[in-house]
Formats: sequence, structure tokens, C-alpha cells
Amino acid sequence: MRLWTALAMMGLASVAQAEVKTQTINYQSGDGTQLVGYYAYDDAIKGQRPGVLVLHEWWGLNDYAKGRARALAALGYSAMAVDMYGKGKNTEHPKDAMTFMMAAMKNSTAAAQRFDAGLAQLKKQPQTDPAKIAAIGYCFGGGVVLDAARRGEPLVGVVSFHGMLATKIPATPGSIKTKILVEHGNDDTMVTPDSVVAFKSEMDNAGVDYKFVGIDGAKHGFSNPDADRLGKGKDAPNIAYDKAADQSSWADMQAFLKKVFG
Repeated sequence: MRLWTALAMMGLASVAQAEVKTQTINYQSGDGTQLVGYYAYDDAIKGQRPGVLVLHEWWGLNDYAKGRARALAALGYSAMAVDMYGKGKNTEHPKDAMTFMMAAMKNSTAAAQRFDAGLAQLKKQPQTDPAKIAAIGYCFGGGVVLDAARRGEPLVGVVSFHGMLATKIPATPGSIKTKILVEHGNDDTMVTPDSVVAFKSEMDNAGVDYKFVGIDGAKHGFSNPDADRLGKGKDAPNIAYDKAADQSSWADMQAFLKKVFG
């Protein structure tokens, strides 16, 4: 009994020592922008594991995006929240967020280079299996990962949460080589019903392996607990947190990642 007790205590101590580790990664994109990524992994896992990029909302690389990276790390992935604005800047003001987003998307080549720079950094981490990379994105970031898929980026899967569906680079047959999951709020006024119809038509015509989940009652930003606060006041967007939608979409993502990573 004493031996088993001692072994159990050793096991508990090992679990206690294992934790999600995080670090800031400074890097540069092909367009010369100085970027700041946030990397997370569970040090209890030995060797390489699949990697997941996290693309932030239009607010920028904030604590919410970083929290999602840590949550993915806790699930056993090598996760990096990438910076699409430069110098890790973020805001809580809608006008500033719009300015940041428009500036980032003004040059599609530069936007692609920033995504690619984050992807390269994630692949460089010793914990990452560079052959197994997926990307998830929220709001603005959802549009970013969908466009990455449209460009034929070497990803095994992408997930968009209340993401922008419209694009300047629509998919063509064979252009998308990855599986796609879209989690969309059916009460999202920032993504029109016409955009939903156009997106599904685009995917169908291009022969894409995708799943579109429409969540009744969910508005834009449904996955972010801060959405209720950020959706108040003058110039605030029509966003709201929905706990049930958050939980169901996260569960869908977990099942999707397990499938695409094999």
C-alpha cells in the first residue's frame, strides 16, 4: 500500500508540474511589418503535436485571442495567436478596430504575407508537427482563415467563428485543398443572409469539403464573453455573447480537429 501511495503521489506531482507554457514571439512579415505572436503549448506532452493558428477578431491580438491559444494548448495542440495588425496592437473602440482592419486588408498581398509569417513561426516551434497545421479565426480572423483556404494554403483544416464570408478571391474548382468548418450565428446582422447564400454557392461550385453550422438566436461575436460589454455604447456593433453557441461551436471545432488531424 505504501508503494502504491508513493507512486500515486509521484504521479500527482508530475501532473502538478505540467502546465500550459506561453511565450511572446517577435517576428516580421514579408511586407516588413513587425509582428508579435503569442505561443502556447502543454509541456506535459512530449514530442511534436498538431499546430493550430488563432486569428484574432477586428479588435486585434487581445487577451481573448490569447486565451483561445491557451485553451487549444490545454487540448494538446501547439497553438499560436498571430498578429495581423503589427506590434500586437489592439483596441476596444469600434472606430479604431475598423481602421485597423481596413488597413490590414487594404493590401491583400501584405495580409497574406502576415498570415504566412505567423504560419512559419508556428512551424518553427519544436513542439509543432509542421505537416499537421490548422487555423481558426474569429470575426475578421474568420475571414482571414477562409481566404487562406481559398489561396490554397497548406492547412489540413480551417474553422471560422462568426467570420466574414465575403471575399475578393472566390474559390474555384481545386483551389481549396483543406476542409472547412463555419460556425455562424443566424442572427448575425454584420454578415448578411445574401453573404451566406453566396458563400455556400461559392463552396458548392468549387467542390469544397465544408460544413456550415447556422446557430439560431446567435449574433455576431457569440463566442466572446466580452461581446456584451463591447457591444454597448455609441458606435458599438450589434454583437452579443451566447454561452450555448460558444460551447456548441467549440465542441464542433474539437470534433473537426480530431477528424482532420487523424
